[in-house]
Order: sequence, then structure tokens, then C-alpha cells
Amino acid sequence: MDLPARRPASTLVEGRLGRAGARRQRLGRRPRGLARARLARLLGARLRGPGFRGPRLRAGGLLARQGEAFARDPLGDLRRGVVEQLAENRDDHRRHRRGDRGPGAPEEGGHDGGDRRRGARDQDGADRVGPLLAGAASAHAPEGKEGIRSKLVTNGASYEADVVVVGAGLAGLVAARALVAAGASVVVLEARDRVGGRTLNEPIGNGEVVEVGGQWIGPTQHRLAALATELGVETFPTYDEGDNVIEWEGSLRRYRGTIPRLGPAVLADVAQAQWKLNRLAKRVPLEEPWRARGAERLDSQTVWSWLRRNVYTKGARSLLELGTEAVWAAEPADLSLLHLLFYINSAGGFESLLDTGGGAQQDRFVGGSQLISLRLAEELGKRIVLDAPVHTVRQDDDGVEIVADGVLARARRAVITLPPTLCGRLEYDPPLPGYRDQLTQRMPQGAVIKTMAVYGEPFWRAEGLSGQATSQDGPVRLTFDNSPPGGSPGVLLGFLEGRFARELGRLEPDVRRARVVDCLTRFFGPRAAEPDAYIERSWADERWTRGCYGCYMPTGAWTAYGDALRAPLGSLHWAGAETATVWNGYMDGAVSSGERAAGEALAALA
Repeated sequence: MDLPARRPASTLVEGRLGRAGARRQRLGRRPRGLARARLARLLGARLRGPGFRGPRLRAGGLLARQGEAFARDPLGDLRRGVVEQLAENRDDHRRHRRGDRGPGAPEEGGHDGGDRRRGARDQDGADRVGPLLAGAASAHAPEGKEGIRSKLVTNGASYEADVVVVGAGLAGLVAARALVAAGASVVVLEARDRVGGRTLNEPIGNGEVVEVGGQWIGPTQHRLAALATELGVETFPTYDEGDNVIEWEGSLRRYRGTIPRLGPAVLADVAQAQWKLNRLAKRVPLEEPWRARGAERLDSQTVWSWLRRNVYTKGARSLLELGTEAVWAAEPADLSLLHLLFYINSAGGFESLLDTGGGAQQDRFVGGSQLISLRLAEELGKRIVLDAPVHTVRQDDDGVEIVADGVLARARRAVITLPPTLCGRLEYDPPLPGYRDQLTQRMPQGAVIKTMAVYGEPFWRAEGLSGQATSQDGPVRLTFDNSPPGGSPGVLLGFLEGRFARELGRLEPDVRRARVVDCLTRFFGPRAAEPDAYIERSWADERWTRGCYGCYMPTGAWTAYGDALRAPLGSLHWAGAETATVWNGYMDGAVSSGERAAGEALAALA
């Protein structure tokens, strides 16, 4: 007999959920009613009406309580002296290119900058290096270790040393300092005409500076804090008094704390998502993220796809997407979920990445963050060679040969501190193994343009504002009060990150400035419309950086190539903020990575 035709599954779904619900289910999204019901169960809430308007949260809900909780002359003579010293080094290097040694050329045996080290605290070297190297420093004292040179040998533009360091950012300078403290001879090759890498001070008059690169230090960034203390670089708190501002659905709202009050449901949704991320992050081993439980599953999805499945309100998704842009200078669709979880664990929690007070943005450096590199450079002296972009790395049985423009350095070991994506642009002989080269192809840099508007005074403070603003619309989506320690002049810092940096980076500078100032005017009123000066830095356009804040991992990269990130290759050791296990991507991570790589090199020299 004839049987009645079976109704298609989609028709059955439509009958129970309606057409809109069925379409959402076919696209892999939960029907809104089911999502509301699940969120209600999670939060202990009774939700009424579309879009979660007007929810009432039960006092006993754990996540509801979490949601409510979330709603609350610096450079002086030193700079001039270092600049003059480095300019002299650069002039020497340029004379060597022409074949003219000149009166400033280094003598045979080079320059030993050890006499200029600071104070008696440096005599044994142990407290000038991190805990990873404290033992190595004493084990490799200059008089006690056969085969380690205490002198750098130079001949024109050629250098011979125990270790050559590529890059004079924080990682490279810290590595060089630790090696010198252990008695090894070192030469540092830097492509730029300055030290500091992704830290850079910009003078704004009257001896004051702002930082157009990395600038903050948080309370748990212990290696950076210890280094700054040793070098006599002080900190001061980021201005965090008064109300923050959020531009949301076409209007401005004031709020206090990290998460703006956009309704209890949004707050609770952010809290439960953050709780989930922190719980998952704790399971990711910092040394070997690819060995995390379920690593392949975590590494096969983007942050965007996780947010779609685990965050139930549009407002919470928007806030978490904004947070992703702020931390990684990339979009949620760019990042592997495993990378985000590793990064969260590396910082000690999602809140540590986002918060000002108690978080990564808590304090700044008096005299600017580049002052740390300048003081390291003062100690290292003529061991640093500027204007020497490395292009070739050759290895043989005797060690490594590094070829830069007009410079040749021969050493037993090399520490390369470039971001992985730039490491892949060097020429290697013999070539890098395929897996290491493939890694460098899978670690793109973030996109950020750091902008600052300078005013006669921080007028927003008198109006009860902190200078911190977030925007749903952009293109500036995050601002801070970036005024010097004394509060004058007033400086508003605005970030263009992720897709906004990519889009506005293609515009003419005047057009981009107008867009930025328009945002500041919307946030802080008409007085922001006429800054006395405007400063910006597009790190994607910087030849020897090609992006900031650091590299990130897309899907599949950690599980397929993660074990190649730090593993030495022959005589080569890798350092840089992207190789750190604690505070990966931050200045603190750069410092610890330099200490680790120096320890590896010293062990290999033994």
C-alpha cells in the first residue's frame, strides 16, 4: 500500500520552532528561545521579552552575582649620552662600509663596556640576570670557563664572539646583558638606527615623552619589574580616576570598572563566558599548548565560532569582540581558540589582560618604556651595531656566521630575537627545516595604529572623566589618558586595531587624523576637536616590525607546528615576546625569553 510521504526534517523543525528558528538551526545556531532558556538556567534568571530586555536575576545565581561584580626630565643626560654613543657606533659602521676606519673605529679586541655597569650590585652578575640564569652566571664566570671569551674581537666591520644576538629590542638586549654578565663575548646586530624594538619614545616638548610602542606594566609582570628596578627606571599609575565612557547604540554612557553596565543579562553573559574561558585556559600547558586535553578540537575553531556558540546576548558578544581586538590587534575570526586560551593562561586570567587597575595596563614608566632599552644599551656600549639589517644566517660545524648589510659576525652560537614571521624572511644556509619555516608562515603580526592627540591640559579630568572610552562603532574603539606623570600636557591615546587598522592604514594621514579626532570629539566633547599636536605610529608600515602588538596563531598552527617555536636549531636559539611562556606577547615575556635564550646559549658553550 502507499505510505504517506515523510515530512522533511526542515519541515518538522519549522513546525516546532518556526521558520526563523529552523533557519538558525540549519545554520548551526541555537534558536533564540532555546538560547534564552539555556542562559536562564545558567544564570538563575527569569527572562522576559525579545532581546533579553528587562531580565530579573535571582540573587542565588552564581553567574548573576559575577555579572554584578563585573560592573564596578625623565631622560636627561642619559638619553643624550646613549644617543651620542649609538650615533658614534653608526658612524663607525658606515666608515667600515666605505673601507675608512677613521678615528672612531674600534681597536682590535673591541670595547669592553663592563666598566660602565651600574654599581656594586652588578659585581657577581647573579642579580643582574633572571632566576633562570642565576646559576649559569656563576658557572660561567670569565676566569673560570675555558672556551668562553671575555673580549669581543673586531676587525673593521667583522666581529668574532661567543654569541651574536640579532635584534636590539628588549629580548636581545636582555640576552646580551646576561651573556656578558656570565663572561661571554657578545655582539648585537640591529637593523634600525636605534635600540628598543617595539618600544619607542616620542618627545612632546619640555622634556616629556609619550610611547608610540609598548608602554604598560602590570602587577604580575615580575621579570620586567625587576629589570626596571635594577636599571633605576620608575613607574607611575595609569590615570584611572573618574568615569569611563562607552559609545553604545548611538549614545554615550558613563560607567565605572572594566565592564560597562549594559543590563544585568549582558553583564552576566560576559561573566559566564569569561568564567568558561578562564576554566578552559587553566588546562592549557604553557610549555606545550599542543598537548592540552582536546587540543586539536580547540585549535580547529576560531574565537569567533566559540563566541557564537557560547555567548548568548548580542551585547556580550560585541564586548568580547572588542576585547579581542584590544589584546591581539586582530579579529575573533583570525585567532585559534587554543591560542586565545594559551594567552589567557600565560597572563594569569582574562581579566589580567583587560583590566587597568590590577591588570596589564596598571602602570607606566617614568621617562617612557624605551628608557629601559636605552639604559641596557648604555651598559653594552660598542657591542651594539646599529644600521645592520641581517639577511643571511649560515651554520657549519664551527658555529654560525651572520651576514648583515656591511657587517659580518662569526660566533659559536646565535640568539635570534625577531618576530617569527620576520625570522622567515632571512636566508638560511643550510635552509631551515620545513616545519620551522612553515611555522613562520603561520604567525602573522597584529595590525594596530597608535594615535595620540596632545592638548594644553587634560580637560576631561575636570569633567570627572578618566579618559578611558570604548566604542561599539569606532574606528577608535579604545582610548586612555596618556598624559605624562605631572599631568601636563594632556594626551588622549586612541587605538585603531584589527580591521579598523587595516582599513584606515590605507588612507592618507590627514584623512586618518580627521577620523580619529572625530571619535575623540564624540567621546569627550568639542574641546577634543582641536588638539595642539597629533602623533601616530602604524607598526604594520614599520619596515623591521611589520605589525604589533605581536604574532598570533590561526587555527591549526599550535597543534601542527607549536613544538618548533622555541626549540634550538643547530647553533641557533630563538627569543622574543612571542616565544615566552609567561606574559606571551608582552614586554615581560620579551625579558624572560631573553633570559631563557641566554641560558640555552651558555649551556651550549660549556
